[in-house]
Amino acid sequence: MFVWIFHRISGLLLILLLGIKFFTSFFLMTKEQKPDWALALHVNPLTDVLLIIVAVFHAFYGLRTILYDLGIKKEKALFWIFTILATLCCAGLIFIYFTRKY
Repeated sequence: MFVWIFHRISGLLLILLLGIKFFTSFFLMTKEQKPDWALALHVNPLTDVLLIIVAVFHAFYGLRTILYDLGIKKEKALFWIFTILATLCCAGLIFIYFTRKY
């Protein structure tokens, strides 16, 4: 039940966070004067980290749901396997995000 609710909420959060990214990039790419609020919001690490976490967990829990629908009925094992995989993937991506040099 937790995965089902989380999957719905993370889908809404993805729409919100991607909307913020697209909206702020529109202001940064099309205007002569770049608004400070758009720049601050677009390069905010909190928004990027939240986007990484929500997208990775949404994707992994979606794969878990597909496997469950295909007939693998070990729901508790699937939950823990995909939670651990998503956590490791998030940790790796966040590490790459904060250590990149460009």
